[in-house]
Amino acid sequence: MGFFKEFKEDFSEAVDELIPGGGYSDGDDEVDLPVDNSIDVDTELSKLDGLLEQATKKAEADDARDKAAPKVTSSADFVAEKEKARTTVNNKKNTEEIKMEETLRNTNDTAMEPASAPASTNSSQMAPASDENAVITSGMRINGDLESTGSIDVEGVIQGNVTCNGKLTVTGTIVGNSMSSEFFADSAKIEGEINTAGTVKVGVGSVVVGNITATSAVIAGAVKGDIDVQGPVVVDTSAVVMGNIKSRSVQINNGAVIEGFCSQAYAEVDVASVFA
Repeated sequence: MGFFKEFKEDFSEAVDELIPGGGYSDGDDEVDLPVDNSIDVDTELSKLDGLLEQATKKAEADDARDKAAPKVTSSADFVAEKEKARTTVNNKKNTEEIKMEETLRNTNDTAMEPASAPASTNSSQMAPASDENAVITSGMRINGDLESTGSIDVEGVIQGNVTCNGKLTVTGTIVGNSMSSEFFADSAKIEGEINTAGTVKVGVGSVVVGNITATSAVIAGAVKGDIDVQGPVVVDTSAVVMGNIKSRSVQINNGAVIEGFCSQAYAEVDVASVFA
């Protein structure tokens, strides 16, 4: 604005020197210049003010547009943003598996031994597990009982009872009863009772035909049999349960199918006293 003001004043002084007296004086000599009386100085100055005002508004609009326009990032910034987006996408993969793992961890943390719990099963009296880990590969088939002081991964077929002091992971088939400190089935087929001192997790695609006894359970597959859990039970969206559920607490997610009764027999609340 200061530049335009000074320009206006200089222009006015120049016009005053040219217009009054109809001539221009330069030292001793005086030069007569023709004067166009039709020129209205005030009108011309007002036009100049309008032009200056338009130029000022345009400059302010350009400044505002420059401030509002997004910054043009360099190629390094673009690559960094691309890597950030790719990392976000990778973190969102396998969300269902992560959710199941978190749910299982929460059930382990919240599992409690209530005072009214039934007598301990044989699995709760098992000896500590060793570091051994036996693997029944997908090409193996065992006819007979199997015992281990460590953990067992069953990828093949076992026709017989399985007992291990550690974790029993089944991705194959077991036709027989199982006893372990922890049980995990993933796309497995189990025909027999599952008895564990810890958590039972029946993953998506697994089919269990038999009763389940544990301290906590997460069911995402299909179970045909009664579930007796002293702690919490989570029945996930993809679960199908055909049998009764007895637990301390039960969480049934939207979409789960249950055909049977749900009883919180191990809850700390005395239901009878509420209606007394």
